[in-house]
Amino acid sequence: MHIRLANSGSSFGASADQPLLDAARDAAFNLPHSCQSGNCGACKARLVRGEIHYPRGTPLGLSAAEVAEGLILLCQACARSDLVLETFEIRAADSGAPRRLPCRIERRARLSADVMGLYLRLPIAEDFRFAPGQYIDILLPGDRRRSFSIASPPHDSRPLELHVRHVPGGEFTDPLFHDLLGSLLLIEGPLGTFAYRPHAGRAPPMLLIGGGTGIAPLLCILRHVIDQGIERDMRLYWGVRAETDLYAQTTIDALSRRAAGLKYAPVLSEASAGWRGLTGWVHEAALEGIDDLASYEVYAAGPPAMIEALQGAYAVRGVSMERLYCDSFDYAEDTLVRQRMSAATKS
Repeated sequence: MHIRLANSGSSFGASADQPLLDAARDAAFNLPHSCQSGNCGACKARLVRGEIHYPRGTPLGLSAAEVAEGLILLCQACARSDLVLETFEIRAADSGAPRRLPCRIERRARLSADVMGLYLRLPIAEDFRFAPGQYIDILLPGDRRRSFSIASPPHDSRPLELHVRHVPGGEFTDPLFHDLLGSLLLIEGPLGTFAYRPHAGRAPPMLLIGGGTGIAPLLCILRHVIDQGIERDMRLYWGVRAETDLYAQTTIDALSRRAAGLKYAPVLSEASAGWRGLTGWVHEAALEGIDDLASYEVYAAGPPAMIEALQGAYAVRGVSMERLYCDSFDYAEDTLVRQRMSAATKS
């Protein structure tokens, strides 16, 4: 199939069973995207001409109204005919163009029973610029990749900090949790349109909602805002299963002491009898008591179910999602026997 981009007049080819985003990347086009699993909506494009289909069904990242307007998600859509697309080229102001770079694992730190802090040493001569909230891909053999959000802020990113959740039997995570210290990796980045939005004038209050290792890009954003002396009203809610999963508690407490405008609350879905904090679903706790949701700038990063529920809450309230920025972490098996996925796995 012949795919033409109306914005630039450029074109590329795609097979009938190949997601359009994959086909574009194979042709060296870096179109806007983030989760690559159909949940975040970052890869929206307008179908000007032609016919597409979704092998896995209509993705969650599109509302019925957006479908009616002719919007599609490039990470899930496959072509049934030649297409003309209008893409929305969005790149964070502080972000550099994606590049492939070698890096070395400088150190590892066990953050919890199933989360490892991974610290990557970048080439000294390379200027790796990214926007707070973006992620990188670690490239594996066989044209496979694993995506991880950057937890360290752009001004203090040497080494580059990642939070990696262990997947039992994982081709990458199993060796990492045993011994990959000093190993050389190939990364690609920065990637994604989930990024902090700076404001020249008075900024709206920020609501940050993280699920599991979705705290990583939110820590990057918080470190950037606080270290740069940006004064903002910020509320952070972090949802995990149990108290032992709150691996970034010390870091967040330290940030809270430095920023008077930061209010933090952990939320446990499987709390013990002795827990005195918030319980239940993190998105529900975060939205509790907020009547004027449209006045908030919301950054949410976590599993697809959390992102879907949050988007649903916006729809129920009839609030525009213009200020809702999402990064959906799609967990999947990371094994040698797994078929190549079109969606990169974030952990």
